[in-house]
Amino acid sequence: MAGATLTLAKAINEGLRAAMERDPKVIVMGEDVGKLGGVFRVTDGLQKDFGEQRVLDTPLAESGIIGTAVGLAIRGFRPVCEIQFDGFVFPGYDQIVSQLAKLRFRSQGKVPMPVVVRIPFGGGIGAVEHHSESPEALFAHVAGLKVVSCSNALDAYWMIQQSIESDDPVIFFEPKRRYWEKAEVDTEATPMPLHAARVVRPGSSLTLVGYGPVVKTCLEAATAAESDGHDLEVIDLRTLSPLDLEPVAESVRRTGRLVVVAESPSEVSVAAEVAARVQEECFHSLEAPVLRVTGFDTPYPPSRIEEEYLPDLDRVLDAVDRSMGW
Repeated sequence: MAGATLTLAKAINEGLRAAMERDPKVIVMGEDVGKLGGVFRVTDGLQKDFGEQRVLDTPLAESGIIGTAVGLAIRGFRPVCEIQFDGFVFPGYDQIVSQLAKLRFRSQGKVPMPVVVRIPFGGGIGAVEHHSESPEALFAHVAGLKVVSCSNALDAYWMIQQSIESDDPVIFFEPKRRYWEKAEVDTEATPMPLHAARVVRPGSSLTLVGYGPVVKTCLEAATAAESDGHDLEVIDLRTLSPLDLEPVAESVRRTGRLVVVAESPSEVSVAAEVAARVQEECFHSLEAPVLRVTGFDTPYPPSRIEEEYLPDLDRVLDAVDRSMGW
C-alpha cells in the first residue's frame, strides 16, 4: 500500500497495524476496541488479526486502563490505550499525571514510559454531554507528557506510529468530526518529525494557526479570503507539547498578523499560549494584535446549538477582517 486514499480513522487503523506488525510488544487496549473495533471503528479488525492477547477489551474503568498500561510499560510493553470519548478521560487523569507523566523522570530515565493514550476530541458530531470536550490544555500543562493532534489522514498514519515509538508517554488527540474525511496517504514516504508544526498553505497577508479539527476550517477561510485579496498562510501546529512555534514566528515576521483558531475554551488555553509567545517574540513585527477564535468559556452546549459554539468559517473570517483593518 505505497499510496492509498484513506479516511483519517482508517489511517490510524493502518498505522496501528504497521506498528503491531513491527513490534510484538505493542498492545492495543480499551473499552470495546476488540470485537466491536471501537465506537468509531478505529481499531476494526485488529483483534481478529492479532488476537485477544494483543487487542484487549477492558472493563469500563479508565483509571484501570491507564494503571494497567503503566505496569505493562514497566515490563517492556508499548501499550496504546483508547479512551472512548474526551470527557471520559478524567477517571484516569490521576494515573496519567501522577504516574504516567512522572515515572521516567523519577527514575532518572531508567524506566521508559512508552504509553500512548488515544483520545477522540472536539465537537461537531451531535453527541450528548461529556462526548465533545477539548481538554488538551490540561495535558499540555503537565511536565513529562508529550501531546500531539493530527488533522488529516497522512499525519494520522505516521504520527500514531511515531507516538508508539516514543519512550515518553504521548497523549494523542484525534479530531472525531474529521474521522471520515479522506486524503492520500503515502506509506513509503519519509514522515515529518513528530514534534514539528507544518505550513499547509503558504501566504503573505496574515498567519492563521490551528490544530486538529480546525485546520480544515482555517484552509476554508484562506480560500474564502482570496476573494477579498487576502493571501493567508495556514499553519497546522500538530504538536501541542512541546510547541513548535518557530514556523509560526517566522511566518508572523513576514505577515505581521496572526489569528489563532481552536475549539477549546479561550482562557488558559493552547491558543492563549501561542498568542502570548508570539506577542513576546514577534512584538516589533506585528501590525495588529494577535486574535483568537475559539470555543466559549462555558461547558460544551447541547448538540442543537453546538454550531454556535464551534469556531466556523464566518467567525474566522471576521477575525481576519478585524486584523487586516487594524
